[in-house]
Amino acid sequence: MNNTLWSSWARTHVGMVRKVNQDAFADLSDKQLWVVADGMGGHQNGNVASAEIVKAFKQFEPEERMGATVKKIYLQLKKVNYSLLEQAAQVGGNTVIGSTVAILYAKQSRCVTIWSGDSRIYLFRRGELKQLTRDHNNESRLLAEGFSRKEIKVHHDAQILTHAIGGEPEAFLDAQTQEVRHGDIFLLCSDGLNKEVTDSEIEEVLRRLSCPQAVNDLIDLALHRGGRDNITLMLVQASNVDN
Repeated sequence: MNNTLWSSWARTHVGMVRKVNQDAFADLSDKQLWVVADGMGGHQNGNVASAEIVKAFKQFEPEERMGATVKKIYLQLKKVNYSLLEQAAQVGGNTVIGSTVAILYAKQSRCVTIWSGDSRIYLFRRGELKQLTRDHNNESRLLAEGFSRKEIKVHHDAQILTHAIGGEPEAFLDAQTQEVRHGDIFLLCSDGLNKEVTDSEIEEVLRRLSCPQAVNDLIDLALHRGGRDNITLMLVQASNVDN
């Protein structure tokens, strides 16, 4: 018998520069499923893409087994990918209607992270923050090729996405499973947060504040720093975990 309890808190903000919030999220604690999507900035209809991803999961029902649920999540995202490509083709030209996605799904004392793009999922455990996802953008590729962080900061292509839902003919998804421990906090966010707030600052806030306070504090800090992009943040905490 598993008695894991999950609690979650979320907030989204348009930021200080953009007029439209292209981020969307689904806090589906009853299904132990959490989703953050960030419509691709600079492309028309980014908000349409992120909303379509979230809508697909609001009607989602997990399967009995975790493996079957993961397959179903993949299938759902592939369907959305196809739908967004069709919509873009109808508009014509070089139109892209795309969105990043970061998903956390929990089952008993295990969870899986699934993502495409540069929206992130972190794990905060015993006072330390660790990024679980790997950004699908040129920055990650350049780092792997040996560029320094200083060089990447001024590289004009560094933030260009290499993968996103609706951004390519076949949806590319990464996934990772994780054992869950009592007190674990998972943080899902669009890049509007980590563009303005460093990982060490996020860690310090999570050490100091309760989850509801931390959500507000981190978004307020990103806004104070300039809020150049839409900002979405979700915290998901596990308790009473049987390991």
